[in-house]
Amino acid sequence: MVTPTAARMMQATRAQLFRQSPAQFKGLVMRENRVPYYQRLFQTHDGKRQWWKTSRSGYFLYPYYAMLVGSLSFSVYGMVRMVFGKKTLI
Repeated sequence: MVTPTAARMMQATRAQLFRQSPAQFKGLVMRENRVPYYQRLFQTHDGKRQWWKTSRSGYFLYPYYAMLVGSLSFSVYGMVRMVFGKKTLI
């Protein structure tokens, strides 16, 4: 059985979990709705792939492509060396 003090403490903690702070409330409610803008942007047929449509796409995709090419080339390099019997990287 839970003591009355512990029950009140649990209720207070539960209430704090679901109460929004003023910063969260202001950020969620007083913000411009960007859904129509992005919906128009992604639904236009301009010949671009969907992942290249935003202005920030290059910041994410160029490092991704660099890591992809680098990891694949090092993997192929290691496989070729193992075919010739050398198991070390150097």
